[in-house]
Amino acid sequence: MRIDQLPRSDRIEDRRGARLRRGGIGLGTLIIAGLIAWALGINPLLVIGGLEVLTGGQSQQSQPTTPAPSGGAPDQTKKLVSAVLGSADAQWAALFKQGSVRYQPPTLVMFSGATSSACGFAQAAMGPFYCPLDRKVYLDTAFFADMQRRFGACGTGQACEFAQAYVIAHEIGHHVQNLLGILPKLQQMQSGMSRGEANRLQVMAELQADCFAGIWANRTQQKWKFLDPGDIEAALQTASAIGDDRIQRRTRGYVVPDGFTHGSAQQRVRWFTIGLKSGDVAKCNTFDAPQL
Repeated sequence: MRIDQLPRSDRIEDRRGARLRRGGIGLGTLIIAGLIAWALGINPLLVIGGLEVLTGGQSQQSQPTTPAPSGGAPDQTKKLVSAVLGSADAQWAALFKQGSVRYQPPTLVMFSGATSSACGFAQAAMGPFYCPLDRKVYLDTAFFADMQRRFGACGTGQACEFAQAYVIAHEIGHHVQNLLGILPKLQQMQSGMSRGEANRLQVMAELQADCFAGIWANRTQQKWKFLDPGDIEAALQTASAIGDDRIQRRTRGYVVPDGFTHGSAQQRVRWFTIGLKSGDVAKCNTFDAPQL
């Protein structure tokens, strides 16, 4: 993957090297909240956000202690994030011009360990996520190392950069859904559903974000020819490795389809490929597609 020719974005909050103050919600409380949310089928971010309200909003704030990498060796991860954001902004802004909605670029927060967000506390264990309340993508960059070590995703070498770019583009896909009004409507529909029904809608939203990531890759490749041999295969390997069925099989030893929240390996590969080959937003209607 060649990023030197891609446009850059400066909409990055680099909170790496920050620590959390003592007081407010402790780590034990966060873990308990996460377990309760998992058991009840509720988004943990919503539960954690609720606990902040119950404790008077005394949330732990990030305080810089050690500056983020600067000088010396270039910060390749930050360069990658900036390039993916910049190219995504360019492509989605052009696509939005064809409709009636104005594209508003997101901000990406890079952090290490834990940080605060409008949706509650962000922790590395959550993986990358998008918060619609502040329109920011949250990324603990250690996740990229976990992709290789824990999930066996993308293999090794420079091809992993495009796999990492796919993960970022997927989260930007959620931002696109938010701007289009898809996420608010989805949350409204889920409020009156059973856990299984709500999970099924969530899977459709995640697969659409995969498709949107494919659209970014398609249109960025057309304009800047930034892909190297092996990049596509690495992204597909990553999409497959983080499918719900693969993760459940590794962690539980068996698969529970009703517990899927992101889609199976086959589904994730399928929808990323649809976006990649077509570059057409209309092809990404996962909600009406048969045999998801």
